[in-house]
Amino acid sequence: MKLAFSSNAYMHFSIEDTINKIADLGYSGIEILADVPHAWPAGLLEERKQSIRESLARRNLQIANINAFMMNAVADPRQPYWHPGWTDPDPHYRAIRREHTKRALHLAKEIGAPNITTEPGGHLAPGQTWESAAAIFYEELMPCIEVAEKLQVLLLIEPEPELLIERFGEYLRFMERIKSPWAGLNFDIGHAYCVSEDPQDWVQQMAPYTRHYHFEDIAATRVHRHLIPGHGAIDFRATLQAIQRTGYDGWVTVELYPYINNPDDAAHEAREYLTRLMRELRIDVE
Repeated sequence: MKLAFSSNAYMHFSIEDTINKIADLGYSGIEILADVPHAWPAGLLEERKQSIRESLARRNLQIANINAFMMNAVADPRQPYWHPGWTDPDPHYRAIRREHTKRALHLAKEIGAPNITTEPGGHLAPGQTWESAAAIFYEELMPCIEVAEKLQVLLLIEPEPELLIERFGEYLRFMERIKSPWAGLNFDIGHAYCVSEDPQDWVQQMAPYTRHYHFEDIAATRVHRHLIPGHGAIDFRATLQAIQRTGYDGWVTVELYPYINNPDDAAHEAREYLTRLMRELRIDVE
């Protein structure tokens, strides 16, 4: 497996400084935030893209994923990450999410990322049923999947507590209509734990869809707050063993955006904990 760290913990730093910091900490990959202040696609000039490419090459750091989930740049007062959402009742508003996703796919192609992640629908509006919201999500997502197929960049849906697709059963139900090999799952082990789906119990079933993992810990309360691995209640040993049995050898990205005021220490501790555990389990780690 290959370890990456998400740039969304480094919101106080430029993307170039973030690349240097993550490389210095010993990670082999980075998840780049397609948002301010790192790589907001709608305003990213070619000079900035070239600077990212050069910084990555200079530090021999690979891109594990483009995070197109968060949209702080829009500054929606309801919630800075989830809105605009795929299922917003206003078609003009949800178009912002759709077009952002298309731009993020193009950005991934241009700077050498294998995939992007997006939110799993959005909040259900008052009176909106799961079925009607899923139908809207499907109609908005399909043009993006067409772009993903054309560019050959994976578009990964990330189940999230409180949004349309929280649980893996909902993901499987939604994906019955989508047959594209360029659509897949970002398996966030913390999100699974929050909705009482302990990750080690789902790894095998979801393996045919999983193209990328997010790792963070969650407290025993199952409240959705990302913690440094080892600080919560997730059974990382069992989860890693389950992943190992599937033969997965791709990217595992550590996502610790709550540690924005001290990302270096959080990233260092997470890497030390995970690499030590992987070596104990005889898992090859880069």
